[in-house]
Amino acid sequence: MKFPSIRDVTGVILAGGKSLRYGKDKAFALFNGIPLIKRVTSVMKQVFEEVIIIANEDKKYLNEEIPIFKDVIKGLGPIGGILTGILNMKNYAGFFVACDMPFLNPFLIRYMVQIRNGFDVVIPKIGKNIEPLHAIYTKRCIPFIQESISQKRYSIRSFFPNVSIRFVEEGEIKKYDPELRFLININSPEDMRRFD
Repeated sequence: MKFPSIRDVTGVILAGGKSLRYGKDKAFALFNGIPLIKRVTSVMKQVFEEVIIIANEDKKYLNEEIPIFKDVIKGLGPIGGILTGILNMKNYAGFFVACDMPFLNPFLIRYMVQIRNGFDVVIPKIGKNIEPLHAIYTKRCIPFIQESISQKRYSIRSFFPNVSIRFVEEGEIKKYDPELRFLININSPEDMRRFD
């Protein structure tokens, strides 16, 4: 069954990491014969009408036929990528995901979009752990992210006290992803071998 594309939330792929543990740009590492970035973009294009990529080097991603934006402030890590995505997405809300998550679940993503209204951030929570790179952020976060950056606080969580957050609890998540495979990310060639 094919669902219509979501038009009022943007899909944002963060591809700007240095891949230090992997040893090369893992976005193009093959997972089951398909580059990680292609696995992620195919799911995001299934779900969202507008998809954008945030990357440090835009030329690499040109063949994805998706708009690419460079970090507005380089070297800040994921919080810089989130700020860049929020500033460049056309919609008020964006679903942000890392490019190294090969088991994205479109049904879970759609559920997160459905429950977003009235919140600035929607984020999965498993026990005490949250997954900030599989989350919805809105434009209301902009001044609080900018304030954190100006204070040299680069953790994504640093601006959370200032925004309204909807945590997606484990029981909700398991209705769509019983094994929590959406959490798996590829940080090293060993991870690739283990999950491929």
